[in-house]
Amino acid sequence: MRTFLCLIVLFAGFAAPAATPTIDDGFGELVLIPAGAFKMGDNFNEGETRERPVHAVELDAFYIGKYEVTNAQWRKFRDDPGYDEARHWPNGSPVPKDQIPYWTQPNNHGGGTPGSDNYPVIGVNWDSAVAFCNWVSARTGKKYRLPTEAEWEKAARGTDQRRYPWGNSIDRDKANYVGAQRFDTAKEVGSYPAGVSSYGVHDMAGNLMEWCSDWYSRDYYSVSPRKNPKGPASGAYRVVRGGAFFFEPIDLRSTARSAAWPSLQSYRMLGFRVAREP
Repeated sequence: MRTFLCLIVLFAGFAAPAATPTIDDGFGELVLIPAGAFKMGDNFNEGETRERPVHAVELDAFYIGKYEVTNAQWRKFRDDPGYDEARHWPNGSPVPKDQIPYWTQPNNHGGGTPGSDNYPVIGVNWDSAVAFCNWVSARTGKKYRLPTEAEWEKAARGTDQRRYPWGNSIDRDKANYVGAQRFDTAKEVGSYPAGVSSYGVHDMAGNLMEWCSDWYSRDYYSVSPRKNPKGPASGAYRVVRGGAFFFEPIDLRSTARSAAWPSLQSYRMLGFRVAREP
């Protein structure tokens, strides 16, 4: 069956993931996404108007987390005195640590339960995700941040406009989506090696929705600059990407756009991965 699936991918014109340069500053492995252009947006006409028009985007090189930020990585921040330093938080106000109810829930593999290190942290709002990036930046001397929406999409689908990170069809071997388990929740990062993107980035379809740095606008694509777009200057919502463990396959497409209030806390389908400047 695996051989047959591999042949399907090859005949569809999608090569197996190539070896891409990685680094690790001590807070998780990062994959280099090379500079260059790609076409962003729904070229299959399956999505809503917010995924169109398809438009060319040129991005500088950047690094992105190979996996979603895990409980073990988040715990380093949570247990560090720097967690309470106002300078790390976008509005200067740290989110109380007990505002993530899933932290102590075994059924959601919360970071405060045994054997949870390799599961992604869940229930983190946008401010908290940004604070983590700022804290890692301070610890490493490198510029960590959330990926832009354009960076996220390129890391997910590459430059050949594929529907999903791995190609154009989906099955249970490639992603964690609704119905994968008796109790739908996140799985350990890297649980779906067959679902890796062309750059070697894991879990970009399903498992958790992921925060991006951009403000959200449903009409942004019609005015987006070609070079390094960063989203509108202001808004009410932040972009989230990738679908989640409780989503249907159509919502796991690499072009699918969603949004959430940046203050949204305690939502177990939300996580994040980091980006880093070269």
